[in-house]
Amino acid sequence: MEMKQTKIKRKRGVVLTSKGLQRLQEAIISWEIVENKGNRLTLSELGNRINVSSKTLSRLWSLSKGVDQKTLKLCFSTFKLELEAEDYIVLSEENETEISSFFTESLSTPEDNPSQYSSDELESCFSYPDGPVPLDSTLYIERPPIEELVYREITQPGCVIRIRAPRQMGKTSLVLRLLNFAQTQGYRTVNLNCYQIDDHCLTDLNQLLRCLCWQIANEMGIDPKLHDNWDEEFGCKLICSFYLQNYILKASKSPIVLVLSEVDRFFEYPHIAQEFFALLRSWCEEARQDQIWQKLRLVVVYSTEQYLSLNINRSPFNIGLPIRLEEFTQQQVIYLARRYGLDWSSGQEPAQLMSLVGGHPALIQLALFYLVSQNITLQDLIHEAIANGGIYRHHLRRHWLRLKTNPSLVKIYTQLVFAQQSMILDPVDTYKLESLGLICFDGDRVLPRCELYLAYFKKQLSAIV
Repeated sequence: MEMKQTKIKRKRGVVLTSKGLQRLQEAIISWEIVENKGNRLTLSELGNRINVSSKTLSRLWSLSKGVDQKTLKLCFSTFKLELEAEDYIVLSEENETEISSFFTESLSTPEDNPSQYSSDELESCFSYPDGPVPLDSTLYIERPPIEELVYREITQPGCVIRIRAPRQMGKTSLVLRLLNFAQTQGYRTVNLNCYQIDDHCLTDLNQLLRCLCWQIANEMGIDPKLHDNWDEEFGCKLICSFYLQNYILKASKSPIVLVLSEVDRFFEYPHIAQEFFALLRSWCEEARQDQIWQKLRLVVVYSTEQYLSLNINRSPFNIGLPIRLEEFTQQQVIYLARRYGLDWSSGQEPAQLMSLVGGHPALIQLALFYLVSQNITLQDLIHEAIANGGIYRHHLRRHWLRLKTNPSLVKIYTQLVFAQQSMILDPVDTYKLESLGLICFDGDRVLPRCELYLAYFKKQLSAIV
């Protein structure tokens, strides 16, 4: 089947691709950090530096309005970039462009609903939204000022960044972009997932630290030589620190960004977690006075669901820049819908979807995927989700199983679900429910996070009321 072509009138010129926009924005951020003391340029200041108008820059950032190719080259060259073919799309001579896929920034109309296309055609553009958003995907939505904050912080000697949120909020997608930015700065990067560590290592601190050092060395292409550099007689934490300082950091000419993802796995082993996080803190303290340790840029990433197993009075790791990922705003949902080829500019559809699932990134992405790849309307999707969980059954079941592990919290959430109004809860209970991602705030009061959770948990909890 030949995909229907959608013609959109445009001014003659070129349009930035998502890859081109990402390259240019990263170069601008790098310049701001290095040359402008980390201060962001306003649109007017940026235009003055490039020698173009603010209006032209606004057209450029829109990814939907053409600019002159010479102007685009000027923007790139100002920040020492060479314009490449994949950075832009050339518009046609007749002031119009053929867009053969809704995988664009163009606005569709109700009559141009992508659901008219076959599943095979859609799958060639969009994959099932399971896992992080790939670096080259146009479906990543920035949540200012988060990206700017982490890009700026990672350039600081000896920095620590803590990225925490419930599952499926976009932590890994953000880390991918942070690592990519670090690589553009000439930094070495190491990304370790703690769920790749064998269980037996999590009951023996010495084994855990040996495993960690071995992984870091291998990721950097260095022969670990642990037998030559590991003398347990002096204590594994001290030997681990010496190994990193004298064998890894000292040998590197550039900073090393170490990402520890899924460290919430350690929360299940309180003694190991206490010792391990204390070791990380000691490295941060060393960086305040030692130039070698300042080469280490540490990023710690964890899901907050495991907070239920922690002592509420003991924070797992409370130093460095804290980053908590928030939900999408309505404008961000509209923008993402456009990237799926849906015209939701009226605000009606995003309001309906957000009433169902809030601004939860993964749930929004899943809905948009099904809307454009299946023969289903938004109203049908919402109706089915309220009736039996619909496309969110697995997500809801995971939340239910997690909640059931804490009977006292089940009683509190039952009261909240059946209260028919927001409530003031004990701060400890509020903290735990927020960590699970089950509530939102109404001032100092709380209520179930969204209509989907309210409907689902009413059914589940009604059996035990």
